[in-house]
Amino acid sequence: MRGRVALVTGATSGIGAETALGLARLGARVGIVGRDPDRTEAVVARIRREAGAQADAFVADLSEQAAIRRLATEVKGRYSALNILVNNAGAIFSDRHVTADGFERTWALDHLAYVLLTHELMPCLSAASAARIVNVASAAHTRGRIDFDNLDGARRYAAMRSYCQAKLGNVLFTYALARRLSGTTITANAVHPGVVASGFAGNTHGLLRLAWGLIRPVLITPEKGARTSLHVASSPAVASVNGRYFVRCRAIASSAMSRDEVLQERVWTLSRRQVGITD
Repeated sequence: MRGRVALVTGATSGIGAETALGLARLGARVGIVGRDPDRTEAVVARIRREAGAQADAFVADLSEQAAIRRLATEVKGRYSALNILVNNAGAIFSDRHVTADGFERTWALDHLAYVLLTHELMPCLSAASAARIVNVASAAHTRGRIDFDNLDGARRYAAMRSYCQAKLGNVLFTYALARRLSGTTITANAVHPGVVASGFAGNTHGLLRLAWGLIRPVLITPEKGARTSLHVASSPAVASVNGRYFVRCRAIASSAMSRDEVLQERVWTLSRRQVGITD
């Protein structure tokens, strides 16, 4: 990975931090995207200390589209080319919240951020001799459906339902993007990292937080959870693989709904419209 540049979002803890550290250990220069400046700088310092690699801090709240655009401008100013983009940032929220852009927060952070940041960084990805986009989804997508009549949860909101919907959105988006990248030097794939003992449920309360606390001791470590993201981002074996869904470093079939091309295109068009992409 020497001479290559990677950007990892949601990289101040858990899977994201371990993915960034793993890429740095392979020799890549790594950009760390986090919401908290101190935590972001702490991960950068850890990477420099443990991997002896170049690392850069980028601070942005990826639930806000203006912040994503500012981040993309900063990244393009720092890197002339980008070899790896790992869209990893995400969360689950017990309470419904509408962002400044008017979207339910889970959909905005866990799905629309992938769409907008990927679009904004496409010039950097295209400038690389070869590039990989890794969208961190979840097996939760198998329980999701896109509720076009209640996408923002205004009529009814449930944290897990919103999360599963966003993760299904990730996989649908990945397949639609991969079709458009066919024949180029850029690939796009989705991954399920496993159920990881991380700070994932930090924004929850009540029964959801209690349930997470009960199962947390038997979950896999963030280091193990990062293995599939690292594999898809760096392994020569998947250099030309495009439009697949990976679990435990193997490409498998995602849900039947996620493979529906009509639904993929509908979500592609809607998502781009929601983030202000008009072409």
